[in-house]
Amino acid sequence: MQPSGTPRQGNWVNNSAGYQIFLVFLLSLNFGIVFFDRQALNVLMPSVQPELGLSQTQIGIIAGGLSFTWAIAAFFYGRLSDSLGKRKILLVLATLSFSLCSFLTGLASSFALLLGARLLMGAAEGGVMPISHAMVASEVDPKRRGLAQGVAQNLGSNLLGSFAAPVVLVAFAEAFSWRESFYLAGVPGIVSAIIMWFLLKEPAPLPKPETESSMTIREAIKVRNMWICVVVGVLMVAHFVITWAFMPLYLVQTKGFDEITGSWIMGSLGIAAAIYSFVISGLSDVVGRKPVMVILPFLSVVGPLAAMYYSGPATALAAIFFVGWAVNGIFPIFMATIPSESFRPLHHATVLGLAMGSCEILGGVFGPPVAGWLNDTFGVNSFLWMLMILALISGFVAMGLRETAPAVLARRGLAPAAA
Repeated sequence: MQPSGTPRQGNWVNNSAGYQIFLVFLLSLNFGIVFFDRQALNVLMPSVQPELGLSQTQIGIIAGGLSFTWAIAAFFYGRLSDSLGKRKILLVLATLSFSLCSFLTGLASSFALLLGARLLMGAAEGGVMPISHAMVASEVDPKRRGLAQGVAQNLGSNLLGSFAAPVVLVAFAEAFSWRESFYLAGVPGIVSAIIMWFLLKEPAPLPKPETESSMTIREAIKVRNMWICVVVGVLMVAHFVITWAFMPLYLVQTKGFDEITGSWIMGSLGIAAAIYSFVISGLSDVVGRKPVMVILPFLSVVGPLAAMYYSGPATALAAIFFVGWAVNGIFPIFMATIPSESFRPLHHATVLGLAMGSCEILGGVFGPPVAGWLNDTFGVNSFLWMLMILALISGFVAMGLRETAPAVLARRGLAPAAA
């Protein structure tokens, strides 16, 4: 934690407003490509599952396996980028690696090969977001940090990963095959890596006081906001991964929608989350991080309830999903904004890696296999009940947060949370 009186300025003081906007836009685009690749298997599962003969449990294991290696990579890359002070080159290498893994997914001919390809993809993708958020934290004016980190994590990922992926890839698979769709998904990452290499600046390393030692995970997790963000993150990442692992298949096989209609319903989640990346993150800058962290998980239960009980037009179901998916707007808040406002800039990549890695390794890894087993054992509605339970617990846990939004603390006459 930062001692009182220690300057908290990052590199942003030397960056023009134009470069700060460009940085956030490019990082958002790159993470969108990450999620385009990650979501590809989920949205193509109605085609992949029959051909490879996958059970619901195996679908959960594949989703959880990617989350596991994603989490390990988040820890590793976060610490490595803090130690080396080399953010851009690590980001470029990670981007190239996950693009190549998309081609491997298209070649898979069995459960084992498919699992192996997704494990490699998770290892490549896991470092992208901790490094990106650390760059935003040091290169962008703190007054706009919540909005900037919300856009960096949510805008591109949802426009490309949650909207374009189901719509484009399913249509491409209908015209050709699901394997060709994975080859298509691997191309944008290569282009993004080239653009970042030539147009992004390597952030200058922040000075480290001689009296300060590196922060350990044990020290970080003792901070109240940190462990609350980890707990909420575990629950909500499980909520997110389970939704995308099983909802596309549920809409087609249980609700009876054709694959194209199902892809557009899932795509509504992407449009919703893209809008909420502005609305919720920006709102948290004004009203505070805590209120949105508490309220939106409770609101999210309308989605699973509608999936189970609503039997009207697809457009109305998509509209209900749109409302419930406002909860996606809190993801950058518990993964990045609150942790980065609770610790010194020097430790940002480490604590962000902890926040994201913990969420993935506990929520993303264990959530989907458990949901898949519940579906196989008790029926295909089981994962929807699990989604509601995860959301309700998250809302109650978030009530323990301490506010960190600079504007809110200033109105209350309080010092910044990291002081």
